[in-house]
Amino acid sequence: MRSGLVGQGLRAWAELLRVSALFTVPGDALAGAASAGVRPNRGTALAVGASLCLYEAGMALNDWADRDEDARERPHRPIPSGRITPNAALTAAGALTATGLFLASRAGRPTLALSTALAATVWAYDLRLKHTAAGPVAMGAARALDVLMGATATLSTSRRTGAAPAGSATGRSRTPSVLVPRDAPAPSEPRGVPALLSSWAGGPTEPSASRRAAPPTRTRLAELLPSAWAGGSAPAAGQGRTPTPLETLASKLAASAPRPVVEAAASAARFPVPSAGPDLWAHVPRARTTVARAGGPAEPLASRRAGPPGLPAWPARAGVPGGALLAAGLLGAHTLAVTTVSRREVYGGSVGAPVAALAVTGVLAGVVGRPRDPGVGAVVAGGLAAVYAGTAGRAFLHAALNPSPQLTQRAVGGGIRAMIPFQAALAARGGAPGIGLAVMGLVPLARKLAKRVSVT
Repeated sequence: MRSGLVGQGLRAWAELLRVSALFTVPGDALAGAASAGVRPNRGTALAVGASLCLYEAGMALNDWADRDEDARERPHRPIPSGRITPNAALTAAGALTATGLFLASRAGRPTLALSTALAATVWAYDLRLKHTAAGPVAMGAARALDVLMGATATLSTSRRTGAAPAGSATGRSRTPSVLVPRDAPAPSEPRGVPALLSSWAGGPTEPSASRRAAPPTRTRLAELLPSAWAGGSAPAAGQGRTPTPLETLASKLAASAPRPVVEAAASAARFPVPSAGPDLWAHVPRARTTVARAGGPAEPLASRRAGPPGLPAWPARAGVPGGALLAAGLLGAHTLAVTTVSRREVYGGSVGAPVAALAVTGVLAGVVGRPRDPGVGAVVAGGLAAVYAGTAGRAFLHAALNPSPQLTQRAVGGGIRAMIPFQAALAARGGAPGIGLAVMGLVPLARKLAKRVSVT
């Protein structure tokens, strides 16, 4: 008897939280990490955990906010049927939100900032924006923020762990992964600008000296930029002295700014810029990146779209790489289309929304399925994009031909399920076909659980 009551209570919470839709969440962080060009790490796992908590918080808050409306239109839902009290649902939403923010904070402040924006978007949607024209836009923004949170958490953790020495104080070997160019010198012997770039990107650094010299003057700064431009170390004032913050800043500026900018700075400082010397952009990731492991050789990571001649593919340490921003925008567009269809799932009768969603699906599948870089990733991305188009397109087409409430609800469910192959295609497009196929492994689990608990 008691076990039966416990089972009924668990089922009620599973319906409230729509646990069958949970499998559409981990792919956001994984697609963001792959599109950013970094391997999944502890930060990715924290981002996935935070995303799951915030997603479920939104589900609980959604039913709490719609309890009066559900009492008229969906009396079988957990709150109107009395299986879960409104206070319990609201408490669960608050606790899940707090847990998600805590997990995000463990991945760094940038990740916490994005998770806070995501949580605010979720609560604003459920409490205010859901029944307004801004509702679908808010849901699309929430999905995009989730992708960016995964990319940011992965990048932050990669840089933070890469800053540690190869051997920790506890004697355990650490092999941090950081993005470095294929043509950069070996990590074991960094010199000049590459060493500073490695430190800037989270690579191995040496312990700081116990004493620091006085900051250089403006005249001293004029000696630092040409030294960094030529690829050499910043001049040291004494034996064993580490560069001061201004010296390091000058080297970083010379290493990351375009040549015209450095030439202008050099002209202002009244010293000549060498016309010959190593290509400064050779030390910035370009068409291909590699993963450098402390104490080991560089390993190829993924193919990257090259930028204009002489320019890097992604700006060095410019927050989130462009690939992750594109992935976030594409997933946000799909979510916006699905949410627009869902606004009529109770009454049906809308032809325009399914037709528009069908058109969006075709455009997104075309973009994701045709990456610029050929190879295995492109083949896998094309196949996964086709699966995405078939999953979402078929459901939207049926709703467009017959916009009944039942088919409209199926279209929403198909759009939600199509999120998984879409995330997998984005990961493959980002140069990580293995991650994409792993994300696709969630499809059978989601399908099996959807037979017991509806995703809508």
